[in-house]
Amino acid sequence: MKTVAEIFTEINSHNLSTQQLKGLIDSIQSMIEGKAKATLYVGQEVYVVQRTKRTLGVIEKINSTRCLVQMPNGKYQVPMGMLEAA
Repeated sequence: MKTVAEIFTEINSHNLSTQQLKGLIDSIQSMIEGKAKATLYVGQEVYVVQRTKRTLGVIEKINSTRCLVQMPNGKYQVPMGMLEAA
């Protein structure tokens, strides 16, 4: 398996267009959400990960791309890519 640095170097060496990079980013996000979706279940405690903080919550419902999460300050529809098991 390659490290992030090796992947970064490989991407830089291929001079990808903006459209190709956007496609790559979409593919990576899809893989992350797929992996997250396979491990999530209703009632699970999770962290909602944002840039500068992590907030604890409980999954109440799982939809195709987002989960309804009960957090201390209300319920929110959160993308699966932002969830991390507590």
